Amino acid sequence: MSSTDHDHDHESDAEPVTEEVHDNSWSVNLEKPRYADDVGLAVHDAIDAVEHTAPGNHVNLVTHAALGHPEAFLYEVLLEEYPEFEWEYIKQCGCGGHVTRVHVE
Repeated sequence: MSSTDHDHDHESDAEPVTEEVHDNSWSVNLEKPRYADDVGLAVHDAIDAVEHTAPGNHVNLVTHAALGHPEAFLYEVLLEEYPEFEWEYIKQCGCGGHVTRVHVE
């Protein structure tokens, strides 16, 4: 998936995951049912969450189990959008979701 694939797909039909810039480390819940079969929405909202994280903090992107490991759909986009940021796979949750931590510089 290229950056253009997720830029405009869901802007008009999705509520934002946050409207404030978080000047602390936080987690975004991308495990809600609407994400289960919509990788484009998950990627869009993950990017939105990173954009709403102040430098010096991190955001935990908690993705739906039905989407599989985030390496398959999220890592390439993070690399394209934020080559200067570091991210790491943290763990698979007990419910099956996955946590990826993005450190915003």
